Amino acid sequence: MKRALIFDLDNTIYPVSAIAGDLFKQLFALIDEKAVHLSAETIEAAKDDLKRRHYHLVAEKFGFGAALTDEGDSLLKEMTYDLPMQPFEDYAHLRALPQHKFLVTMGFTKLQWSKVEQLRIKDDFEEIHIVDPGLSSQTKKDVFADIMKRHHYNTDEVLVIGDDPESEIKAATELGIDTFLFDPQDKHLAVTVTHRSGSLKEVISILRS
Repeated sequence: MKRALIFDLDNTIYPVSAIAGDLFKQLFALIDEKAVHLSAETIEAAKDDLKRRHYHLVAEKFGFGAALTDEGDSLLKEMTYDLPMQPFEDYAHLRALPQHKFLVTMGFTKLQWSKVEQLRIKDDFEEIHIVDPGLSSQTKKDVFADIMKRHHYNTDEVLVIGDDPESEIKAATELGIDTFLFDPQDKHLAVTVTHRSGSLKEVISILRS
């Protein structure tokens, strides 16, 4: 029986695409101006990746260089998002579940907290953890392990719910925790996970089985 659910935030509880135009407007303009050493195709690929991955990871992957990486970091670490946000419609079914819920998200601290506030989901969770690579070397795997240790959960009593096979899903798998990959566009069919669905409501069926 699952006693705890650990959620990712971006593209799991809400779609980043719904806010990307406003959220990344300044950052994308900075990249267009400063990334003159990159091809137009690489820049567009980096922008698309930024909708799913932390800026530091994208900057390293696409070779932004030290100057652009630092400028983007300075911009993002002070940024907040203050426009209305809505979670995925199916999330309403999960917030009512009786299991203990934890939110573990990677990103810039101020920005991630502002999203939590705009989504009005703070009270849904026992704990909220923001893994900010600019402030700490802590990883999602570290946070998952700490949650289990402090709350005395066995690995089979926890389910990690997320959209990124290389982030929360990988971390959970390495710890032996069951995973639910939210994959509405079937982008990750080759990835080995415990459960996979394009519907968050499927979590309910899994918990009842």
